[in-house]
Amino acid sequence: MAQLLHALTAAGVLATWASASAALSPQETAQVDALIRAYPAFLSHVDGQALVWRDGTRMPLTRSNAATYTERLNNPGLLDQLAVPYPACAPLRTPAWNVDPGRTRFEPLFRRMYGGTAAQVQRNLTAVNWFGQSVQVTRVNGVDRSLQAVAAELPRSPEFRPFVTPSAGTFLWRTVACTPRLSVHSFGAAIDLNVARSSYWAWNGYREGQRGITYRNTFPLKLVQVFERHGWIWGGRWYHHDTMHFEYRPELTGADACQNR
Repeated sequence: MAQLLHALTAAGVLATWASASAALSPQETAQVDALIRAYPAFLSHVDGQALVWRDGTRMPLTRSNAATYTERLNNPGLLDQLAVPYPACAPLRTPAWNVDPGRTRFEPLFRRMYGGTAAQVQRNLTAVNWFGQSVQVTRVNGVDRSLQAVAAELPRSPEFRPFVTPSAGTFLWRTVACTPRLSVHSFGAAIDLNVARSSYWAWNGYREGQRGITYRNTFPLKLVQVFERHGWIWGGRWYHHDTMHFEYRPELTGADACQNR
């Protein structure tokens, strides 16, 4: 028990333990079921208030008690990662204040799947041909195969080419600028597209969480939907918009989610 408590403290989980006292709601149950289906090589089932991994690891299903949006981003519970529905393949709309579906990430989940250090992640990286440019992504969870499928489909619409090339990067072990949070690029499960066609909320001097961030986007919906059908979410659906950014998050999107639209 002492070892478990030490591990949870190191992961920043104990701060949210108290929120797990109640049974999961039907919506939370559906969200966790989608998470398990998305990562079948790692996740097994739910037992009470814990997500059980195939190796027997138990991860508490909690929500953060943080008082502010930014504090919750920095120290979320696993249920916070799933709480905001991602509008997969939906029409483009300006996101409401602080509505960032998929931007909240429970870092211990990603570290266990993809690697807890840069060296561990790098052992699973492989090259993908991105329109003549070699990019490095992880083989874990089939991220490489998914990105290859996206790359095979996009040329059917030549008008997308100015948006998708050159890629601004894939794997890079780093935190999100001005935060303690690891970027999904750290796990080799994200790609940034052409910066010249992109918009990013912080480029205009806004503070995280402030009201009135002006939304800007030039990316075509049909391009975004190609990624979404293959399990990727898009930073252009966030209030804190990052339109160059796509990350592999099949618990939130994918072919099934898009067909339900």
